[in-house]
Amino acid sequence: MKILITICARGGSKGIPGKNIKDINGKSLIGYSIDLTKKIKEKFDVKVALSTDDEAIKEKAESFGLKTSYSRPDYLATDAAGKIDTIRDLLFYEESIAEDKYDFILDLDVTSPLRTFEDIEKALNIILENPEALNLFSVNPAARSPYFNMVEKNAEGFYSLVKTNLDGSVMTRQSAPKVYELNASFYWYRRSFFNEDTKSAITDRSLIYEMNHVCFDLDHPVDFLFMEYLLQNNKLDFEL
Repeated sequence: MKILITICARGGSKGIPGKNIKDINGKSLIGYSIDLTKKIKEKFDVKVALSTDDEAIKEKAESFGLKTSYSRPDYLATDAAGKIDTIRDLLFYEESIAEDKYDFILDLDVTSPLRTFEDIEKALNIILENPEALNLFSVNPAARSPYFNMVEKNAEGFYSLVKTNLDGSVMTRQSAPKVYELNASFYWYRRSFFNEDTKSAITDRSLIYEMNHVCFDLDHPVDFLFMEYLLQNNKLDFEL
């Protein structure tokens, strides 16, 4: 089983400037993802590939042992560029070099590093046991439910539940159907996923891996401060 691990790190972040190589608890953010790939390599047949348009990110990745001859095309380095297209372009490039195809693609998101090797391996086993599945993504239980306490504007200009509770049975958060939120940490893809012109990781044949520990994406400066606090003060109940 041949696995391509993709690490996509575009320059020009607006929410947290330079976040992909910003230090957090004494290590560059991208370093957490690269160091995890070294653990994965100890057990699986893996090639690690970097997609970036930024020389500073490329140099930082090299300092952690990840070198690349690939440069992300300009059209995939804009705010409007999709992640799936970015991975697909990198995958095709790596396959052209290897003159072979990969069986699975594992995308590690630089900005959501709170994951373990155990998470990665357990998630792989889930998709291996479900041959019809195209992909799998990591999630946590959602803090709010569209069946209970999330509303949206309706056609009459008033606000109602995002998902209507037609039979009236959902009166508490605990009785609502279980829902999840993507934590953007990692995604497993079968190679066949990229044969189609799919733009979203959420398909009609997607699986989830529910994390049993805290995991969240760094979107806002306060997220960065909170994650740094957890790391600096040993508040995580698992080891990265």
